[in-house]
Amino acid sequence: MRIADVQTHILNYDLDTRFQSSFSTFQARTHCLVEITCEDGTVGWGECLGPAVLNGAVVEQMRGWLIGKNPLETERLWLTLYHQFRDQGQRGVTITALSGIDIALWDIKGKHFGAPVHVLLGGAFRTQVKAYATGGFRRVGGERVSDMVRETAGYVAEGFEAMKIKIGYGAVEDIATIEAVRDAIGPDTHLMIDANHGYDALEAIQVGNAVADLGIDWFEEPVVPEDLDGYIEVKQRQPIPVAGGETWYTRWNMLDVLKSGAVDILQPDVCGVGGLSESVKIADMAAAFGVRLIPHVWGTGVAIAAGLQYLAVLPDVPPRHEPRQPWLEFDRTENPFRQAVLTTPIEHEAGVVAVPQGPGLGIEIDRAALEQYRL
Repeated sequence: MRIADVQTHILNYDLDTRFQSSFSTFQARTHCLVEITCEDGTVGWGECLGPAVLNGAVVEQMRGWLIGKNPLETERLWLTLYHQFRDQGQRGVTITALSGIDIALWDIKGKHFGAPVHVLLGGAFRTQVKAYATGGFRRVGGERVSDMVRETAGYVAEGFEAMKIKIGYGAVEDIATIEAVRDAIGPDTHLMIDANHGYDALEAIQVGNAVADLGIDWFEEPVVPEDLDGYIEVKQRQPIPVAGGETWYTRWNMLDVLKSGAVDILQPDVCGVGGLSESVKIADMAAAFGVRLIPHVWGTGVAIAAGLQYLAVLPDVPPRHEPRQPWLEFDRTENPFRQAVLTTPIEHEAGVVAVPQGPGLGIEIDRAALEQYRL
């Protein structure tokens, strides 16, 4: 069994309504899928987190190291690509591109052996996962508080027991928004806040202390990812658990984070941290350090499927009769091709999502959707 071809599919949709994180304005949804085809016709799919066109360019540069190789040798191929690009690529787009390739190879491996990826990774601890709704971005031209009240109340009506909103626009606006959302969703709905590194440590501490009595599950990315000392300061000087990890890469970057004690909750993204191969190593490291792990997920149905395969194999830490379960991050923002790329969309039922049980990632790609949304 040999790899015959490696292709990327850059998908794009210009948004009807632009929205903002703390530092970025989303004018379009653009994502990069990786397709690897074997000589026997087996096809695997992966996805890269981050800038789609750049990811596509890096995957193309890696293509020559994959053609003719055995796709089942995921560990050897991962290290081959990492070593070839490590001098300028220990982090960032090199690793996100590698992530998409690695996920596609695991999809091939599962199809070859006729088993879901979670079986090949050691077996599922769960076959369904509770999902939290991710949204709460600031709508360009909107009214922040009323927008958030309407949006989050809608998630409760859909059956979600948890949701995450965006902050990082300024302490006064953010505190008012968090208070209004808590009033709208009631005291029993889980609420998480994500600053997308929009604060310095002092402002993050101010916000954390101001909303601590509102029952916030975690405070995500309070400061820029390079500032581990800032993370530690925020963690020590306000009571909400601190989370981060979507912009940290590979086991080596995560080891620095874990050794520093910078977070209470680690959030690797399978499509960004190095793929499934690297994600399982990071899960073992987090368990060894006693740090909770709840993956970040952002992308199309391919990313959701990869995230679910990963969530299925995360062990119960600590093991007990009624274990604490990890959450699936379930993006609810505008993206018409998120589920359209799948012949069978991955959707929730009252805030619960089933882990795909078919071979590989357990999904099939709708090629008509790829053509419709191709950049």
